[in-house]
Amino acid sequence: MPRHKLPPPRRAIISCTAAHLPTIQTIYNDAILHSTSLYEYTPRSEEVMREWFEQRQRDEIPVLGIEWEPGLLAGFATWGPFRPRAAYKYSAEHSVYVDERFRGGGIGKQLLQAIVVEAEKHDIHMLIAGIDATNVASVALHSSLGFRCCGTVREAGFKFGRWLDLEFWQLILPSPVDPVDG
Repeated sequence: MPRHKLPPPRRAIISCTAAHLPTIQTIYNDAILHSTSLYEYTPRSEEVMREWFEQRQRDEIPVLGIEWEPGLLAGFATWGPFRPRAAYKYSAEHSVYVDERFRGGGIGKQLLQAIVVEAEKHDIHMLIAGIDATNVASVALHSSLGFRCCGTVREAGFKFGRWLDLEFWQLILPSPVDPVDG
């Protein structure tokens, strides 16, 4: 399927189900094998993806998606813990992935906007993305929605025969209304 030249009509955000896992796995594995979006070398197995999805369900973390047409997932977004310690409970590291066939049509922006809305509903105070410094599209997307670069870790990863710089882009949210320790 060729890349779409014109922006698609705004599509509804959906909650992904286990039925979407094969496509989510394909999108993740494409990013692993062909980009620096993920600093990983090995494609994720069905079992790893199933465990990943089930953990999000247990933790009540949304996995949002957009279907290009019924049953055809164009992209997805989610978050996970920023750090495993209790004081980070209001911080989350998010990710947005769009099938390469549908990039450039606004799917990523729509998904990121939806993640921001969901994060506020879940009392997340800070969203952060780790973005490869050469990922111009992701940097532009995050910048367009008010995220700001808060730091660069030089030569954080090594992939495709070169050192990779990792930038952190954050957005501070007004939630939660009444944060508590512990």
